[in-house]
Amino acid sequence: MTAPGTATTPGSAPTAPGAPGKLGLDPAVVARARVLAERAGRPVVELARSHTTVAVERATLRLAGLDGADAEGIPWVNRLVDTVRDAVGLEHGVCLPVWDALGTGRYRDLTDLAAHAAARSVPFRIPEGAAARTAARAARRAVGRGFARIDAARAERERLVGGLGDPPAPWIYLIVATGDIYEDIRQAKAAARGGADVIAVIRSTGQSLLDYVPEGATREGFAGTYATRENFRLMRAALDEVSCELGRYIRLTNYASGLCMPEIAALAGLERLDMMLNDSMYGILFRDINPVRTFVDQRFSRQLHARAGIVINTGEDNYLTTADAVDAAHTVTASQLLNEYFAKEAGLTDGLLGLGHAFEIDPERPESFRLELAHALLAREVFPNAPLKWMPPTKHMTGDIFRGYLLNGFFNLAGALTGQSILLVGMMTEAVVTPFLSDRDLALRNVRYVLGATGSLADDFRPAPGGFIVRRAHRVLDEAVGLLARIEDGGLLDAIGRGTFGGMCRPADGGRGADGVAPRAPGYVNPAADILEGI
Repeated sequence: MTAPGTATTPGSAPTAPGAPGKLGLDPAVVARARVLAERAGRPVVELARSHTTVAVERATLRLAGLDGADAEGIPWVNRLVDTVRDAVGLEHGVCLPVWDALGTGRYRDLTDLAAHAAARSVPFRIPEGAAARTAARAARRAVGRGFARIDAARAERERLVGGLGDPPAPWIYLIVATGDIYEDIRQAKAAARGGADVIAVIRSTGQSLLDYVPEGATREGFAGTYATRENFRLMRAALDEVSCELGRYIRLTNYASGLCMPEIAALAGLERLDMMLNDSMYGILFRDINPVRTFVDQRFSRQLHARAGIVINTGEDNYLTTADAVDAAHTVTASQLLNEYFAKEAGLTDGLLGLGHAFEIDPERPESFRLELAHALLAREVFPNAPLKWMPPTKHMTGDIFRGYLLNGFFNLAGALTGQSILLVGMMTEAVVTPFLSDRDLALRNVRYVLGATGSLADDFRPAPGGFIVRRAHRVLDEAVGLLARIEDGGLLDAIGRGTFGGMCRPADGGRGADGVAPRAPGYVNPAADILEGI
């Protein structure tokens, strides 16, 4: 059953805005902020539409059914795309040369072609005329079968949600991160039985910097478990099992970020993941991935998420780990507005926008809780129909587990008071150890107690008109509008290069993966991009 005052649609997260208008925000100011975000983001979208990357092309081949890896563990999609790029470039996409070669009848299937390509025995070319049209039609048929599987997975989610029901808002989101997928499964099932509604499998440290997706089930990740198709399949099956046991659908989250963002998005759609960490700037700021590569990959991956009905989680909380949570609060709001524009342009609806923010103000700062309430309520009212994801304190966790448990209780209270949609469960052992099952159990008890005790307290919570909380929220919104106006004037890529977000300076021509970007030539063919664009 869905709790009163919440709204859900199949495949989307709950929204719990409570009574709107508590801050008295000027609708004209909010509207101007959105216009400025669109103006700042539009040139980046045009850049994304006019380029491709090795990851976009690999994702397209995965949708067409190319899977697996060679004896050295190198995925066949990497082998094939790299060989095509060396032979004829990426400017026309890989589909024309690949299906032109398949059309010769010399190769059994895509895997056989990839094996011969790795041996450098395939004479790739860019076909023209009738040969190009034949190759394009064959590629579209193959890629279309991948989209049919994604559509079937989305329909299956909707069937399961319809039969099992959704938990009430807010959804309780809990992380597992052992490095061993089989141990992750044990912990995920235990967490679901303890009250978790969403299980997030943290990726192994550094996976976002790998320009390939590892293959198979993995048991030795570092501070997390590798994102692989088989790991996705295993965890989804385990959560389906515990969902039937508990009588509520348990959602699965992973990360569509880094150098393989489009590929992981495709695999998530194929294996019925429900949420994906997918932020427009996270990889640029915190992994030093080339900005152009990131924006091209991000748009394609979000289009895939929209097709699959996957809720995205954005990463604004990360800014507050490298910048002051009070001084930089307006950068969070500005980034949320940019993320909203990029997401909607890619086809995502409000119900799939898990915009992020965090409880990261120094607890020693006077009025810290009132400031947190102002920021959280501002996000709730600027994005009333989005399933906001509220992140617990991490930056100021000291190793004092009693203080940490109290801070997490305050975080849960702020979430309840301001109608957040997705609460990430805070661990009192944050910054001490990788949490044990017992730590997770105590953390789940904390959030269950607060949510149960507060009930519908959000309906009663009214900050004083013109008071501290209201004034702070208005100031942050005004500062966000001012920042977006400056970004529009100078350009988003320039703003990122100057360290506007998270204090990280990332120039447009720098970062990892820049050599994997190519401008689209006239005659570029990618049936996955066409299908996602409705062509």
